[in-house]
Amino acid sequence: MIKPIELVIFDCDGVLVDSERIAARVQVALGAELGWPLTEDEVVDRFIGRSSASIREQISARLGPQTAALWSERFEELHREAVDSGLSPVDGLPEALDAIGLPTCVASSGSHEKMRHTLGRTGLYERFAGRIHSATEVSRGKPAPDLFLHAARRMGVDPAACVVVEDSRPGVQAARAAGMRAFGYAGGLTRAEQLEGPGTVVFHDMRALPALIAEG
Repeated sequence: MIKPIELVIFDCDGVLVDSERIAARVQVALGAELGWPLTEDEVVDRFIGRSSASIREQISARLGPQTAALWSERFEELHREAVDSGLSPVDGLPEALDAIGLPTCVASSGSHEKMRHTLGRTGLYERFAGRIHSATEVSRGKPAPDLFLHAARRMGVDPAACVVVEDSRPGVQAARAAGMRAFGYAGGLTRAEQLEGPGTVVFHDMRALPALIAEG
């Protein structure tokens, strides 16, 4: 028997804040600058939804640890500049949050510092303050289930009573691995077919999320 939903776990980038396009643009530029030409689709497949450590490992394997360190440093700098010059909540997200009556939290591959910045810039930080969890707190990032299980444990909710809102393939894979239902948001960079799978509802408009959650 399916348990009633007690907790909605949100990813951050691409779900709460419209930052994945910024991140992809910066990664493409850095690849061209540092010797690993990448298309936006390749960035989505390789990097989106993964932790900074995982991305750095991939770059190190390709270009060496020194270049990986420089890439990481430049990404943080350029991403921050781009966020400061123009970042907004995902379209329809504030209205969706207003309509969801269940407890919520955030579980993201990003660091706490990054989330304080992006959520702060968009006026969303106070909505989740004290209920924000980062992949830096667990040993394995997405697609491993560790982060979502950690968030459920910290929130005192059975994983089977949690749902996850994600926009990346590693994210929905992590939710399934954690035994949680997933809502895959396909209104961003990741194609709908990359989000599809068991226990996953794919949707394109954030304003539809409250009704989908209510349906269980």
